Amino acid sequence: MSWLEESAWQSLGGSFSTESIAIPSSLIAQKRVLITGAGGSIGSALAHAVAAHNPEQILLLEASEQALYQIDRKLTTSHTPILASVGDPTALQDTFENHRPHIVFHAAAFKHVPLMELHPFAALENNAVATFALTQTAVRYRAEQVVLVSTDKAVDPASMMGASKRIAELTALALQSPATKIKAVRLGNVWASQGSVVPLFQEQIARRQPVTVTHPDATRYFITIGQAAALLLFALSNEFPGAILVPELARPIRVEEIARIFIQRSGSESQIVYTGLRPGEKLHEQLLSPGEAFLAEAVAPLRAIHSATISAAQAREAVEELQYAIQRRNLSRLLRTVVRLIPTYEPSETLLAEQAAEPLMEGRNA
Repeated sequence: MSWLEESAWQSLGGSFSTESIAIPSSLIAQKRVLITGAGGSIGSALAHAVAAHNPEQILLLEASEQALYQIDRKLTTSHTPILASVGDPTALQDTFENHRPHIVFHAAAFKHVPLMELHPFAALENNAVATFALTQTAVRYRAEQVVLVSTDKAVDPASMMGASKRIAELTALALQSPATKIKAVRLGNVWASQGSVVPLFQEQIARRQPVTVTHPDATRYFITIGQAAALLLFALSNEFPGAILVPELARPIRVEEIARIFIQRSGSESQIVYTGLRPGEKLHEQLLSPGEAFLAEAVAPLRAIHSATISAAQAREAVEELQYAIQRRNLSRLLRTVVRLIPTYEPSETLLAEQAAEPLMEGRNA
């Protein structure tokens, strides 16, 4: 982080320090570790964090050539760059057949809420269907652990991005096996990551433009990239069951408060302009839904939760239905499947403008 980002983070109260997280080095040492989305903010931080624990090999799977080039150039530990999409079944097969990873960190995902409202098929294909295929392959090759990077937007999702990540949670966790432990870690917004409000605010201030905030009361949970990587490694601990894991984060932060701090500390005269919540955006995010609860056992700074589950057979059927709808670009069928899996999900006006509500209501009662 830059000094300004660090200073702003500290003034907002930040959350826990990474020094307080005891990383289980013995679970990583001399292991082959696959990281998907390895060139992204979290993926690259994970790669460096894993490298510090003496792995046998790090497999860097990334769909972006430029992002893969950057992490390949910077990482000095033994590693193998793999230019491929998680959604490519042949690439997945080759990766597991040739390298037999012991641990899989799945960080690859489409993350931008407004964009995914415009591209629901891509959201479900990349975030849900591909996650299921990756997990299925990992189980088939008897990987020891799969850790899915999830998000607070998967909690009672209001967006297609959030819904796709909740379906990823449901279908991946359904594949638990005696040989492969599957976990999902829900993170908040990653401070100063690519596409977050922090670089956006700094860019707007540098250009002397108004600083755009959706709503004066909008709040978000934030976590630093280093904390995110440390938590994901900590999730490997044998103390955690195959489940959804939620970090103990500090208070949610008002986005307007962040904007004001950056304006003040930059010595800028920029004004804040409220743009309104975009399709799929919530005023406040949560880490648990009303139907979820923490397990009695607490292992700070992560806690496992009780959450709704589906069977492996139901997961396969749901993924097949999604694939059918995606291949045929059938939005009605896609939404019916999503609603069936997540009864609380309400499609945004953007999606309903493309698809009449009547078929969706039929699917809700199916």
